[in-house]
Amino acid sequence: MKAEVNENCIGCGLCNSICPEVFTMTDEGVATASSDISEEQEESVQEAADSCPVDAIEVEF
Repeated sequence: MKAEVNENCIGCGLCNSICPEVFTMTDEGVATASSDISEEQEESVQEAADSCPVDAIEVEF
């Protein structure tokens, strides 16, 4: 699984609160995703993507 945060991110921090192991907030106030996503994290990464209010998280399997 791979996750990317696109330019739609508004910096709400919801993804970071759902899955802080993968999503972090940058100094610019937007989220970024780690490239190392384990099988155990896949469910919470998908939850973060589904919860994003601006569909800024793109998930690839």
